[in-house]
Amino acid sequence: MTLTLKKAVAPDGAELAWAEEGRGEPLLLVAGQATGMAGWDPVVPALARSFRVIRFDHRGIGASAEGSAENYTTRAFAADATAVLDAAGVRRAHVYGHSMGGRAAQWMAVDFPTRVASLVLAATSASDARGPARSAAATAALTSGDPARMAPLFFSPAFVEHNPAVVGAFFRVQASAAVKSRHFRASRLHDAWDALPQIQAPTLIIHGSEDALAPVANAVAMAELIPDAQLIQVDGGRHGLHLDDARVQTWIEDFLSLVAT
Repeated sequence: MTLTLKKAVAPDGAELAWAEEGRGEPLLLVAGQATGMAGWDPVVPALARSFRVIRFDHRGIGASAEGSAENYTTRAFAADATAVLDAAGVRRAHVYGHSMGGRAAQWMAVDFPTRVASLVLAATSASDARGPARSAAATAALTSGDPARMAPLFFSPAFVEHNPAVVGAFFRVQASAAVKSRHFRASRLHDAWDALPQIQAPTLIIHGSEDALAPVANAVAMAELIPDAQLIQVDGGRHGLHLDDARVQTWIEDFLSLVAT
């Protein structure tokens, strides 16, 4: 898939690469930790049939500039994402965040409530410090940089076997070791626990029962904290359930169609 890249300017002046496809109400996709916009490739075509899908590379990832080191926090990433909406001329968008992208999306809904029409939080959590923690083994696999060790945390063996190109693209990240470390630290230090009750946007939380990177109890906690949030627990789902399980795409599309004006 060839994308025409455009540039947004983050609050610290860093240039962020973004792209868009489709027509309809704007839908912003916010990728996970140290993951580029190409990781969304499998789900965009269906979403673009009903929405103007906007996605971007986080600072320091892919075609986006590194910017200031102090702005590697999930709250600063939320400001980056809002700058992408500004560049796209979008006043208000549906926001769909995966993993660390879901953490940044939480801050978008808190800090920029008028910009968020609805919120989809996939395989994410409110705080490592206060939510159920992942195991040391899962953390070691995640930080190894070895796709063979990371893949079982994200995808079922059958998905890995039948979709090698998708899995390869998801883990193929253009970023320095320093940037990857900053992303990991930003995600680890995220704590929006006390702020989540402020979220006003209609919210769907979708989470796999076998997510080793963000245990499912995190999703239950978020559903209790965010007013009127809807929670779907996906039996057997892992951290990459948004790509791995076709039902997840259907549930998200159904939710978005209901909240679209």
